[in-house]
Amino acid sequence: MTPKIFESEYRFCLILWETEPIRSTELVRICGEQLAWKPTTTYTVIKRLKERGVLENSSGVITSLVSKEEAQQAEIDELVDKRFGGSLPSFIAAFTRRRNMTDDEIASIQRMIDASRKGDVV
Repeated sequence: MTPKIFESEYRFCLILWETEPIRSTELVRICGEQLAWKPTTTYTVIKRLKERGVLENSSGVITSLVSKEEAQQAEIDELVDKRFGGSLPSFIAAFTRRRNMTDDEIASIQRMIDASRKGDVV
């Protein structure tokens, strides 16, 4: 199971995923510039995410153990379970009610459905 990544941690992870492997001192500098975090905040987030198995800190070099795609999938799974009773059709219905989809988007989703029917990984 993918560990939970909270919103501010996710913004941190976006930086990590773009720059890894990265020295913690450099990560502190970037988080200061992009997130306006103090060094102590960044080190606290590094420690928390390490404890939860999201990242690894090996001699001051930080790398992720959870990919961006895994984090996004876990977030979607939680949303569908929590807000839509686990019903993917209910989620999609709610999503499409509020947003007009282009023909290209519809065709892309149809290709995903077709691939899923065949057992292909999308």
